[in-house]
Amino acid sequence: MAHNPAAGSLPTFLVIGAPKCGTTSLYHYLDQHPDVYLSPVKEPQYFAFAGQQLDFRGPGVTINNAVTELADYRKLFSGASVEKAIGEASALYLSVPGTAERIRAQIPDVRLIAILRRPADRAFSSYMHLIRDDREPMRDFAAALAAEEQRIADNWGFLWRYKQLGRYYEQLKHYYDIFDREQILVLLQEDLKNDTENTLARIFDHIGVTPGIAIDSSTRFNVSGTPRSRFIYDLMRKSTLLKQVTRSLLPDSARQKLSEQVVQKMLRRERMSNELRTELTSYFAEDILELERLIERDLSEWR
Repeated sequence: MAHNPAAGSLPTFLVIGAPKCGTTSLYHYLDQHPDVYLSPVKEPQYFAFAGQQLDFRGPGVTINNAVTELADYRKLFSGASVEKAIGEASALYLSVPGTAERIRAQIPDVRLIAILRRPADRAFSSYMHLIRDDREPMRDFAAALAAEEQRIADNWGFLWRYKQLGRYYEQLKHYYDIFDREQILVLLQEDLKNDTENTLARIFDHIGVTPGIAIDSSTRFNVSGTPRSRFIYDLMRKSTLLKQVTRSLLPDSARQKLSEQVVQKMLRRERMSNELRTELTSYFAEDILELERLIERDLSEWR
């Protein structure tokens, strides 16, 4: 797809979700390829909320900062020059109604990438992500699940929709109804984790760049967990002085990698109870069966 850097390009590929399935790690891996230009803002969410005035609720909600104007969105890609593939990763594109239509209207030939994981695990990871950032007031996962419908009614942001965002079948089928199947690459988080090199090669081929580029995939990004010390964790995340010092000493990629590694050592991984895992697995069972047929992959380990 031709692009005009002076005007600000529109993407040739999009990572459309789902949240807590590895999209942040994938963003950092793709950003290492010399023929790929990525929006410096990882989740602009433009196609989810274009032209809208946003007023989502919820503790520390960030989605209201989404890019909603086309001119501002184009500016995110104004740094692109000779790159063959231009893209961004907005994990809510898969689930927000109307997004696929808006994408189709503006960039009909775009290549799409969806990465999914077992929906019960995705739900718990999303919950722990919000616990990590002190944005989930309920310290009991079962209670947070029970509150989901009321929170949706109260217009809380999408990240609190633990069950809704894991119903991948209808979300993804809508994209298959609108786009040609060859435009959509569906991956599992297990692919990226257990077969990283081949998975990245498939992605690079899908978006039209050379597959044989060495990528440092040693760091996982945006991992969920409970801070061992809330005070120290918040100090590390919010310290302006610390950020200024590391920016002056390290390039962005090295600084982000170091920061992620340090933060992860400060987190304690939690486990979902067997009872809730069974309950959620049952809740998602029919959706998983439909998804298997849609993407033509065996998902029996999810059921």
